[in-house]
Amino acid sequence: MKWQSTIGVLLLFFATVGWSQTDQATGADQAENNSAKSSELQRATEVIEHMSGTAPDKGVPKEVFERAKCVSVIPKLIKGAFVIGGEHGTGVATCRTTGNSWSAPAPFSVSGISWGPQIGGKSTDLVMFIMNDQGMNDLLAGHLKVGADVSAAAGPVGRQASAEAGWKAGILTYSGSKGAFVGASLNGAELHQDSHATRDWYGKDVSFKDILEGNEQVPNAQARAFVNAVQNAKETAQAH
Repeated sequence: MKWQSTIGVLLLFFATVGWSQTDQATGADQAENNSAKSSELQRATEVIEHMSGTAPDKGVPKEVFERAKCVSVIPKLIKGAFVIGGEHGTGVATCRTTGNSWSAPAPFSVSGISWGPQIGGKSTDLVMFIMNDQGMNDLLAGHLKVGADVSAAAGPVGRQASAEAGWKAGILTYSGSKGAFVGASLNGAELHQDSHATRDWYGKDVSFKDILEGNEQVPNAQARAFVNAVQNAKETAQAH
């Protein structure tokens, strides 16, 4: 019977070691997810801050900031680092809520991005301004196809650009590369709610609609910094 006791002790030892390693792995995975979350939000914040700091005669017109219903940012998309058959990236969105404030950020994935000749360099920051109710409602539903149900156009640039033909499009898109922003065509790109990232950010399953309508609290300091950057960008544009 003594050997049975010895085997029992050994099994308990190995089980304890296994549980410990599993807990360590889970902790490491969580730390990695939190780091990725913070990094993407930080990059998105930097994109908005840079865009709002661009000279008015070379940047996004103040009317775009003032009238946008939602803002979606895809930071640091790397040319040549996409899945075969369609480019892929991740981003974050926020929408205007009652009281003229902005919602907590909602993470999304995007595919089918066309890297057109107007988008230069090996990496770029992409920003989409949702300008009408149809585009906002599609985004709230957790799926938006740029240029399909909602018209899209390369965003106008400069003080006098609001009179250009593309001004009335439902979605205005911009590419930032090498310190400057230009209008960019993203027709065909599809945005979907990133459910995995949503659970990581909010600790539960929650719909795009609930987040973007302002029914969820801003989950962390990095998310708050992003929302503040969007709000400040609008105020900066109005001051020009």
